[in-house]
Amino acid sequence: IRLHKRRRRFVIKKNPILISMNSSTLNLPTLKSEDRSNSKWKTLYQIQSERKQIMRETCSKYKSNNRRIITPYHVSRIFVEDKYRVLYCEVPKAGCSNWKRVLMVLNGLAASTKDIQHNTVHYGNYLKRLDGFDRKGIYHRLNTYTKMLFIREPFEKLVSAFRDKFEHPNNYYHPVFGKAIISRYRVNATKEALRTGSGVKFKEFIQYLLDVHRPVGMDIHWDHVNRLCSPCLIDYDFVGKFESMEEDANFFLHLIGAPQNLTFPKFKDRHSNEERTTTKITQQYFAQLSPSQRQRSYDFYYMDYLMFNYSKPFEDLY
Repeated sequence: IRLHKRRRRFVIKKNPILISMNSSTLNLPTLKSEDRSNSKWKTLYQIQSERKQIMRETCSKYKSNNRRIITPYHVSRIFVEDKYRVLYCEVPKAGCSNWKRVLMVLNGLAASTKDIQHNTVHYGNYLKRLDGFDRKGIYHRLNTYTKMLFIREPFEKLVSAFRDKFEHPNNYYHPVFGKAIISRYRVNATKEALRTGSGVKFKEFIQYLLDVHRPVGMDIHWDHVNRLCSPCLIDYDFVGKFESMEEDANFFLHLIGAPQNLTFPKFKDRHSNEERTTTKITQQYFAQLSPSQRQRSYDFYYMDYLMFNYSKPFEDLY
């Protein structure tokens, strides 16, 4: 009895929000009558239905959905746009900076996405997060707003994060992650490397990622989408992919009735002179690893590969 009471107090303290399972196949706004004859819109709408179906089937197979308790932690990565009633779960390295720009324009905080600087996007605190609302506000928005996320091929997203955070000067990732990684995984590391944390190699980064006793915690830039956005707890209405970003993003904007002159920005947010991380570049990085490390990396992101229907990135993976 005491154990039951302790557990009950803990649950209440966490302020859970009980959300019932949504049984509909697709909760997107329906296509307007003039769009139903448009083969492009119809195809994109069908793609959304298929993506959501795969996501749900994966959840029902691997996760228990009998009692879904959503805490503020589960919605801490979700940004809120109240004017067009949009909830966006931020997945780093999958167009998140430009999506925040779009939300700011929708909310009337800027006239154009081109006017918004990188630091304003990430450190300006202009956009509200869902966990900032009370229980009633969270519940209302989860049940009535259009919920969307954009994802990216897991290995490609990982390499993009590594290039951004470790191959360029960075006054957070080098001293916090770099120093711990070099200290733990590099034999005969120089004093300079140990002091600055600069120059982390991709193989060392993967050793850190796969280590159950990591010397420093996880980071949102390489965490699973499954953990960041909790798609088995929250029924997302729209699942876009980085690989078809322009088409998916502009279709979403069309569905929610956004202004016609608002399109998803194409510009690269950081290191604009550097080539985007592609499949070819990703394979070059993973070629530095042993077959065992590649397999373990795939296992690490297995649920993301499965849930979002990405193919195995290497033929020798099982």
